[in-house]
Amino acid sequence: MYTLIQKKAQIQSVVENAIKKAYGDCEIPAFAVEEPRDKTHGDFAVNAAMILAKALKKNPREIASAIVENIDKEAVGALNIELAGPGFINFTLDKSYIKSVLSEIEEMGEDYGKVNVGEGKKVMIEFVSANPTGPMHMGNARGGALGDTLANVLEKAGWNVTKEFYINDAGAQIEKFGNSLEGRYIQILKGEDAVEFSEDWYQGDDIREHAQNYIDLYGDGLLEVSSEERRSKLIEYALELNINALKETLSRYRIDYDVWFRESTLHEAGDVMETVNKLVESGKAYEQDGAIWLRSTDFGSEKDDVLVRQNGIPTYFAADIAYHRNKIETRNFDLCINIWGADHHGHIARMKGALEAVGQNSDKLMVLIIQLVRLMSEGKPVRMSKRTGKMITLSDLIDEIGIDAARFFFNMRAAGSHMDFDLDLAVKQSNDNPVFYVQYAHARICSIIRLLADEGSTVPSVKDIDLSVLNAKEELELMKKLASLPDEITNAATGFEPSNLTRYVIDLSSCFHSFYSACRVKDDDIKVRAARLKLVDSTRAVIRIVLDILGVSAPEQM
Repeated sequence: MYTLIQKKAQIQSVVENAIKKAYGDCEIPAFAVEEPRDKTHGDFAVNAAMILAKALKKNPREIASAIVENIDKEAVGALNIELAGPGFINFTLDKSYIKSVLSEIEEMGEDYGKVNVGEGKKVMIEFVSANPTGPMHMGNARGGALGDTLANVLEKAGWNVTKEFYINDAGAQIEKFGNSLEGRYIQILKGEDAVEFSEDWYQGDDIREHAQNYIDLYGDGLLEVSSEERRSKLIEYALELNINALKETLSRYRIDYDVWFRESTLHEAGDVMETVNKLVESGKAYEQDGAIWLRSTDFGSEKDDVLVRQNGIPTYFAADIAYHRNKIETRNFDLCINIWGADHHGHIARMKGALEAVGQNSDKLMVLIIQLVRLMSEGKPVRMSKRTGKMITLSDLIDEIGIDAARFFFNMRAAGSHMDFDLDLAVKQSNDNPVFYVQYAHARICSIIRLLADEGSTVPSVKDIDLSVLNAKEELELMKKLASLPDEITNAATGFEPSNLTRYVIDLSSCFHSFYSACRVKDDDIKVRAARLKLVDSTRAVIRIVLDILGVSAPEQM
C-alpha cells in the first residue's frame, strides 16, 4: 500500500524523469504535487510546467504537454493525465491504491498507522512538572494533555519514548512551603496574632488544611522543637501527600509517567555543585559579592543569573542546568523535549547556552511553549469553581466536563496558540461538540455492526469481499482519509504537533457521516453490503486508534 505521501513522491519522481526525457539533464526546481479541492481535476495536480517556464523560456502549457508525452503512466498507476488551466498537469489514478487500505488495517490491527521516522532513538518528554506545593491549574491541564499525546504520537512514529515528571522537592519553593506550613501551624494552635503570615508565603486553604490535619494526627508537639525541625517535619508530612495527590490526579487524567525524578537527588549526589564548578571553569560563570553568577548576557538575557546565593545555597536554575545535563550526558537521551508555560520563554536561550558551556549539545534540548488558557462559560471568562468558589484546578475541570472532553479540547489547538476553552460546548450532547461528534461516529458504527450481526451479516475478511463495488464518491473519500493516517502521524511527529491528529479524527468522522448519509450499509446486494460493512469496521478501528493516541475513550454505545 502507498501512503499519500509516498504516492506524491512517486508522482514527483515520474514527473522529474519525464522532464529529463523532454529537456535533458536540466536543473529541476522544487514543484508541488497537491490534491485539488475540485475533485473533477483528478486526484493530484502538478505545477512543474509553470515552475520551469522561466528557466526554459517556454510557454507553461507547451512544457506541460512535453512532460505528459514522456510520463510513464503505468509506473504511477494513472488512468488519465491531462493539462488544465495555465499549465497544471492533473493525474487521475487507479483507485486500487486507496482500496488496499482495508487490507492494511486488517493486517496491522492496532499497529495500523505506525511509522518509523524516530528510528528507535531515545526521546524524553518532560511535562507538567508542577511544584508539589499546591494543586494543579489550567496550564498544567493543557500541558498534561499535550505532553501525553505527543508522547503517544512519537511512540507511534518509532521513537523510544520516556515520559518524565520533574519533582521540585528542593530549593526556594520548598523553603517557602515550610515557612507557610509553620505559620499556619502556629496560628491554629496559638491564634492568628501569634505569628505574622508573610504575603510572600503560600496563601491557599490547602496549607491551612495540611497544618490542621497534622495537628489532628500528632497534636501540638512541634511547638516544643526548633523552628528548623518544625518546618522539616511539616514539609516531610505535607510534601509526600502533595506528590501522591499529583500522581493520583494525573493518573485520573490518564497520564502515567515512566519516571518521577526528584530534584533533591541531584543535590544529594553533588551533581548541582559539580555543574556549577564546570561553568566556572569554562568561564561562563563567575564569583561576585559572595555569589556565583552565570553569564546569561552571553546568551541574550538582559542580566546575569545567580547560580549560588551568598549563603552558599544553589538556586533553582543551577539545579535545572544539572538536571538537563543529567538527561543528555548521564542518561543519553537523543532528544529531550520540555513543555513549558509562556512565562518560561526567556529561559530557553540561557538554558541552551548553559548546556553548551558544560559540554553538552544544546540541539538535543527542544522546548515547546504552551500559551495561556481562558475558561469560558456563557461567553464570559470563568475563574472560580461553581462547586467550591475557588480557583478551578485540574480536578475541578475533570469533575465539571469529564476526562474525554478535557483531553480532546486541549489537543484541538496548537501548543503555541492562546486558547479559549468553552465549558458549555464541552458538555453539550450534540454534533456541535467535536468530541461528542467523533465518539458518536464510533458508537454509530458499533451499532451498525451489532445490528447486522444479529441478522447474520458479520464483518468479513478482505479476501472475502469484492473491492471493485466500492466506487461511490463518499466511499472513495472515506478510504482515502483512512489511508492518510500514517502520513498524519508522520506530520504530527516531525512537527511535534499532536493537534494535527485531533483535526484528522474530526475530518475522518465527517467523511464517515457523509458516507453513511449517501450509502446504505444494509444494501440488498450482498457483495455491496459485505464491502461496506468492512469499510465501516475499518473506519471504527482507525477512529479508535486515534482516540487511543489522544487518551480519549471510544464508546460503543451512546
